[in-house]
Amino acid sequence: MSASSAFNDEKGGSSSVGEPEYGHDPASGGIFSSDYKRHDDLKEMLDSNKDSLKLEAMKRIVAMIARGKNASDLFPAVVKNVACKNIEVKKLVYVYLVRYAEEQQDLALLSISTFQRGLKDPNQLIRASALRVLSSIRVTIIVPIMMLAIKEAASDMSPYVRKTAAHAIPKLYSLDPEQKDQLIEVIEKLLADKTTLVAGSVVMAFEEVCPERIDLIHKNYRKLCNLLIDVEEWGQVVIINMLTRYARTQFLNPNINESLLEEGGGGDKTFYGSDDDEDEDEEEKEKKAEAAAVAKRKPYVMDPDHRLLLRNTKPLLQSRNAAVVMAVAQLYFHLAPKAEVGVIAKALVRLLRSHSEVQYVVLQNVATMTIKRRGMFEPYLKSFYIRSTDPTQIKVLKLEVLTNLANETNISTILREFQTYIKSMDKDFVAATIQAIGRCATNIGEVRDTCLNGLVQLLSNRDELVVAESVVVIKKLLQMQPEKHSDIIKHMAKLTDNIQVPMARASILWLIGEYCEHVPKIAPDVLRKMAKSFTNEEDIVKLQIINLAAKLYLTNSKQTKLLTQYVLNLAKYDQNYDIRDRARFIRQLIVPTEKCGALSKYAKKLFLALKPAPVLESPFKDRDHFQLGSLSHLLNAKAGGYQELPDWPEAAPDPSVRNVEVPEWTKCSSREKRKEKKVEKPFYSDSEGESGPTESADSESDSASGSESGSGSEESGSRSESEESEEGSESEEEDEEEEEKEKKKKKKELKKPVQESESEQSSEEEDRKKERKIKQRKSDSESESDEEEESESESSQSESEDSESEAEVKKKKKAPESKPPSKPVKKESKKEKKEMSLLDLDDFEPAPSPQVTPVNTFLSNSLVTDLEGLSLSDSVLSPATIAPSSALKNYELLHRITGEGLSVEYCFSRQPFSPDANMVAVQMQFTNNATSDTKNLHIEDVKLQSGMRVKEFPEIELLPAGETATAVMGIDFCDSTQAANFQLCTHTRKFFVSIQPPVGELMRPVFLTENEFKKEQGQLMGMNEITEKLTLDAKCRNEHSIVQRVTTAANLSRVPCGSDRECRFAGRTVTSSSLVLVTVATKEEGAAQLTVNCEKMVIGTMLVKDILLALTQ
Repeated sequence: MSASSAFNDEKGGSSSVGEPEYGHDPASGGIFSSDYKRHDDLKEMLDSNKDSLKLEAMKRIVAMIARGKNASDLFPAVVKNVACKNIEVKKLVYVYLVRYAEEQQDLALLSISTFQRGLKDPNQLIRASALRVLSSIRVTIIVPIMMLAIKEAASDMSPYVRKTAAHAIPKLYSLDPEQKDQLIEVIEKLLADKTTLVAGSVVMAFEEVCPERIDLIHKNYRKLCNLLIDVEEWGQVVIINMLTRYARTQFLNPNINESLLEEGGGGDKTFYGSDDDEDEDEEEKEKKAEAAAVAKRKPYVMDPDHRLLLRNTKPLLQSRNAAVVMAVAQLYFHLAPKAEVGVIAKALVRLLRSHSEVQYVVLQNVATMTIKRRGMFEPYLKSFYIRSTDPTQIKVLKLEVLTNLANETNISTILREFQTYIKSMDKDFVAATIQAIGRCATNIGEVRDTCLNGLVQLLSNRDELVVAESVVVIKKLLQMQPEKHSDIIKHMAKLTDNIQVPMARASILWLIGEYCEHVPKIAPDVLRKMAKSFTNEEDIVKLQIINLAAKLYLTNSKQTKLLTQYVLNLAKYDQNYDIRDRARFIRQLIVPTEKCGALSKYAKKLFLALKPAPVLESPFKDRDHFQLGSLSHLLNAKAGGYQELPDWPEAAPDPSVRNVEVPEWTKCSSREKRKEKKVEKPFYSDSEGESGPTESADSESDSASGSESGSGSEESGSRSESEESEEGSESEEEDEEEEEKEKKKKKKELKKPVQESESEQSSEEEDRKKERKIKQRKSDSESESDEEEESESESSQSESEDSESEAEVKKKKKAPESKPPSKPVKKESKKEKKEMSLLDLDDFEPAPSPQVTPVNTFLSNSLVTDLEGLSLSDSVLSPATIAPSSALKNYELLHRITGEGLSVEYCFSRQPFSPDANMVAVQMQFTNNATSDTKNLHIEDVKLQSGMRVKEFPEIELLPAGETATAVMGIDFCDSTQAANFQLCTHTRKFFVSIQPPVGELMRPVFLTENEFKKEQGQLMGMNEITEKLTLDAKCRNEHSIVQRVTTAANLSRVPCGSDRECRFAGRTVTSSSLVLVTVATKEEGAAQLTVNCEKMVIGTMLVKDILLALTQ
């Protein structure tokens, strides 16, 4: 029997079919509005003896509340049912009371004893609801009762009730702040709770009541870090924000080391760069520098607890909740070492696919981050491109991010993107784009002229707002170097007739007045026109007309005296008092009279003083002093309740405060148990879950310190020092790891094919012993990259370490020379397999297919070098086909004095590099001028800018004294002139060298017909075209010598041309295949015009300089 039918029976007969049964239901919209009978049926149902009717009534009442209807007049009828035996009714009664207890406090107080009884109820939901209602009664009389209830609930068996107690704490604190001390005791008790349900709520209470009591967190810090992953989402946000502030007070700044490394690095560079130092001094200096660097770095090893926090928050970057991702991102930004911050970029970019509100907050934070850590978001540049559907505020923020990310390599793409934005219908967005172009021009000198030319072209736009904004930006850019741009000032002077936007007119007048000596004929004429329309102008324009008149009066009074007096007389009777005052002040200052004071002598200095160019800065420049992700950061103003992010401490506080005596949650804290586990399940030996928080943190910190010690730890000397300095327990742990790796290795070797010779297997024992010394460092770098999946820079470092260790093994293997020749070949193929597997671990790039080295497996080494010699000799001869008379220019890589008898020269062979078409082929010539043989010539420790790649030349095993050898390596310079730095290693020494390409070598020739050339040139106009006038060198006035000089400067091919006066050349950049077109048009008496059209503006600008130099010297 349903509740409604029961009610109808009780009333005496059911309703007829025709009647709407819900007519009496107030929740259904209140059909009958007679107030005196309002809710009577519900009251009757609540007074009934049947639980089913009470339940039905409560459901309807809660439905009313959910719809926003007022049900407060039912309070007396509902409150009576608090003592109902039925659990379902009781729950709904408490839901109602939580909503209305604050409004009907007197009635709620009457039933307080019932609530207290509810606190003892066997059902946890009832206990929690009773406490919730009790804490909702905002009357100071019952504070002691509430206090008692909270204390009892804090020791409740049910985590749900303890969570409710944590929620009640801030309510009681706001009601009576004097209870703070007692509440802190409860918070301390709840902080020690081991359940995830309570953690978030108690940290929230801690933040509300006593955020300054950091001492309460010490003992619970590791527990909170470990529970974090399982806490509910909003709890995670609160805990992460609190731990960010905690970590800023307890740990040292992980980036202190950066500055020391940079200083050390700088010293090394200058030292390696000097050619004249003696060899002994170099070695001593090298050792001293390393020792000093190690000594400096030791105090800055990351605290294991700091590492624990970073490791346990990292998985939350994959959370579905944007607030959690944002919280982790701000934690990493404020706490992580620079090398590790990059991991947050991908997660934040993912949030940009969310709602516009989320995008807005994320972009605000990204805009702040890009100022300090630009490189982090560069790979995701395209994610910040603007969609036509984006709201204006999102568009403006994305523009801000794009402008912050602009640098020499990507500016051409960004400016091309900006060009399309200018055509948008959204006027505010167009204005912001023009300002962004201005900021790019001030930040990147190479494109300043290109941007100016682009903005000047915009002055002929039909849209007045575009023109006005362009004028304002051009004004700021011209202030940087006005003498170069008098043509633009003249062009802008002509616009005064057409432009009506006051700000733009004022900017033009200010420019003409400020640089009137650059346009002496035009300035007075502009003043004449302005004097005519003075009375109809806006106030801002009038003020600039008066300024212009004053400046012209001081520099050219003969022409402008009467005009100035006329303008000042008009201004004297203007309606605006600012303009009247300005006119009076200027008249006294510039027009000499008997009464005029001492100031008039200095009128020129006052008006025509040099003014500093405005600095166009990002509005997000100083925002990072607010904690990212906070409301204060969003508003750029301190919001109520915001807590400042503390500064890093100078010296690390005592870490032992976080030690807990035998924590219960670590099931196997002792080393012995861990050993047993490892023996049983070797698969879990590296997993984080097995170890307790302290130990996982320890091992993590070791690996972190391994990564931090950088280049110093690569030398064997400093490695042995670090091994000695480690604690016994840690070395024990790593020994176990080594043993396991031995076992794994044995298993792998059993599975190997039978092809390997027995002699090789017999020598494996010795090899293993030798390898064991290297293993230590290897396992560090591998565990770092496996567990942490660190940023690209770190993974590349660990790869270089691995390759180095393999090289050492290989040297040791080669030492016994009496072995048969087949053996080294097999060893090398084996090593190659190993390298492939290491490369496969890399997250970011697929393993490059080895196309050069496999020759070694089939041919003897001497034959390989012979073949290489052949291929190189071809490549030396063949450029003649491209550039008829241009000999290849050689550059010195290593001087024979610096190289202890080994000298290395290199040239850009201008041949396609067969293993990878996107690489520039660099031909190297090694000459051994020493008396002894040089062995094992190879490359190590390659340091490249992001995006660049290197394909090393095959190792030269032996270079006898007095002999010369050649080799070819490929470098992908990523269409930039940044240097590729690496170490050139022999069997005894390592030399730091770098190869920097001229811009002309970043191209490959491409054949175009005359029509194709013209068509492509037509598409690369505007910002992509750079034109320079020049006077040709006396020896370079015929067509042959122009072609020779241009093709020497750049790897381009000649394009057929119908005109005798023009030489055309075409090519594409090696990496991105961007088109490069060069035209040299000659005129009379050696005058010429050079035009370069290029999609990449920076390359175009640099190429113009190089070709100008070639043609004029």
